[in-house]
Amino acid sequence: MCVPRLTLTALSLLLPAASAWSQVQLPDSPGRSEFEKLCRNCHELARSVSKQQDRDGWLATMSKMTAFGMKGSEDEHRAIVDYLSRNFGADALPPIKINEASAIELDSGLGLRRSQAARLIAHREKNGKFKSLADLTKIPGIEAAKFEAKKDRILF
Repeated sequence: MCVPRLTLTALSLLLPAASAWSQVQLPDSPGRSEFEKLCRNCHELARSVSKQQDRDGWLATMSKMTAFGMKGSEDEHRAIVDYLSRNFGADALPPIKINEASAIELDSGLGLRRSQAARLIAHREKNGKFKSLADLTKIPGIEAAKFEAKKDRILF
């Protein structure tokens, strides 16, 4: 089996990016220590917060991490959600241009899973531009509530 090798040039380009992730400063506010304690074992902390979300998004992420085995008390989980919502909330994110958005933008901006983003894009390509929230509810496999919860972030 042939495995591609990174050249020194490629490594020299990647290392500064990796270093930048590790140098991001987390805001010093209540919940930071709980976040560092529970999330550091599985994730680079800076990468964890790069996906800014609203409170519901952070709650869903915490539920998913708990299902994957993250241990912590209810108070610790609540402190982390409060910390992330306050410091890395969705209000800092630009609105999503639903008729132009890439799969990554749909994932990070609307909280769609990759498969749901792919369905939305396929539907958009097949049926044309979305004109209203009602159009989005016609996409098979994506609950209408998903769009309703984020309607203030969607531009048509």
